[in-house]
Amino acid sequence: MPLIACPQCHSEDINGTPQADSRLLIHCEDCGHEWLRGEARRDPGRPAVRTIDSLHAAFPTTLDVRPDVRERVAMLVSDFQLEHHGAPSAEVVDHRAKYQELFSRDGLKSASPDDLLEFALTDTVAGAGNMSGLTRAWKTQGADKAAQKVRDSIEFLLHGPESLRLEDRLTQLVDGKKVGFPSFNKEPLLTKVLCVAEPTRFLPILRYSAPTDGKKEIIKLVFELDLPPAEKVAWTIGRLAVWSNDLLRSLVGNDIPDLQQATRFLTWAKTRPVLSRS
Repeated sequence: MPLIACPQCHSEDINGTPQADSRLLIHCEDCGHEWLRGEARRDPGRPAVRTIDSLHAAFPTTLDVRPDVRERVAMLVSDFQLEHHGAPSAEVVDHRAKYQELFSRDGLKSASPDDLLEFALTDTVAGAGNMSGLTRAWKTQGADKAAQKVRDSIEFLLHGPESLRLEDRLTQLVDGKKVGFPSFNKEPLLTKVLCVAEPTRFLPILRYSAPTDGKKEIIKLVFELDLPPAEKVAWTIGRLAVWSNDLLRSLVGNDIPDLQQATRFLTWAKTRPVLSRS
């Protein structure tokens, strides 16, 4: 592809995806701007170009949940709230407050290696899985160097360029296209950062897709909606992780505002018998 620059930020870090009409959909890796290049071959039978806005518009919403499913879930919420009471534990509240401060623009500069490693390893908000690879890399690189790279990862995710959407910053980190600590730049750990930084938006469900406890699988089991599989070009992991979270937040957040408790409800509700489609 000939060397071209982004018209918004002038970066040359771009890629092109061939479209069905022979044009290229150009994506700037630095600011996220997308534009089409080339002449369109007229063919009304071809699918339309899928930009990030058109993809987001096509993503399922609360309106796609069948009325009978909504009624069933409302009953499950009532049953759950009768059996499960309580606000977040003091440990969770204190943990959130501590790391919200540490992950702020000013706080990151002074976040200690011990605090950053503790965040990765603790299950206080949610467990991110096996951390043996991260602990090995941490020891190999040394605490100070590893901690600075983790700060770089968190800085880009939470405070990166506003012209680049959060979901695309998440994708770039997971795909290894930005600096940071590779062992930290995993979907579960980065999602846990979002859960602490924005606890009223992000549920502590750390994977988009997992055998039984990913957001994709929970939405299917509880709300009977099918979500797309992740891919490299359009349905990227960052977009799907953020959009599926926001969908779940809309579906349960009004009835169970605390998202720690909402996650417990979803974990419980996915085991309930599904509706008959007779």
